[in-house]
Amino acid sequence: MSYGYAEILYEAADGVAQVTLNRPDKLNAWTLSMGAEVEHALRSADADPDVRVIVVTGAGKGYCAGADMDMLVGLQGGGTTLASLPADAPALPPLDEDVPAALRGPYSYPMALAKPVIAAVNGVAAGLGLSYMLYYDMRFASERARFGTIFARRGLVAEHGSAFLLPRLVGMHNACDLLYSGRLIDAQEAQRMGLVNRVIEHERLLPEVRAYAQDLAANCSPRSLKLMKRQLYGDLFTDLGASIRLADQEMVRSFGTEDFKEGVASFLKRRPPRFTGR
Repeated sequence: MSYGYAEILYEAADGVAQVTLNRPDKLNAWTLSMGAEVEHALRSADADPDVRVIVVTGAGKGYCAGADMDMLVGLQGGGTTLASLPADAPALPPLDEDVPAALRGPYSYPMALAKPVIAAVNGVAAGLGLSYMLYYDMRFASERARFGTIFARRGLVAEHGSAFLLPRLVGMHNACDLLYSGRLIDAQEAQRMGLVNRVIEHERLLPEVRAYAQDLAANCSPRSLKLMKRQLYGDLFTDLGASIRLADQEMVRSFGTEDFKEGVASFLKRRPPRFTGR
């Protein structure tokens, strides 16, 4: 991608796109412009056939310290206009309308993407910095990472669906703790709660997350990843019977795909797979 962003960095190689929040002097505090750029970058990566996995991290010492205070002051004055990208930003295809509408919103759209999105949390993730990453598929944390909702300490409420997502990730009792207290927790406590998948030595965070992402990109069928993501999030809106019926239908369809044939052939021939997504 050649388009230049102002508040994030974007790079792609070896099947992995990396989006880096890039306001290190502000601990990557979230602005409306950053939000627009992150969505554009994630959806661009999702539309790129050479990208199979997306990683999001922060520049400098922080992941995202929450909403930029100037933005919050502006909201006090009644400002609610969403930022937009410049007119020369490349247009993006619409999100798949087969995905439930609730997953195609301005905050939930990462769940509507076809590709896995992984947060590599290198420092503090608070307020908006925590809320947005709840919509990512996985969260890997540096041993130096800290997490907090903060809202109760700013006179706010559980924003952008976090009251729906947090209990499903960490349990109702832990969600109540995090939201009511607004306290910061360390990476080890976040892992015990289930908020993060894994805690990694700080200097090894990005190399290990990228190695994990590259393993998915190289050895897992992109068609399988897309459909399993659809199953996981779509099943939030259905019941067990409907989940089983859909899974059975999709399994039968999988038997006729190139990726299934390649998966079997690569196993029998003991060679790396060459999945095409078809």
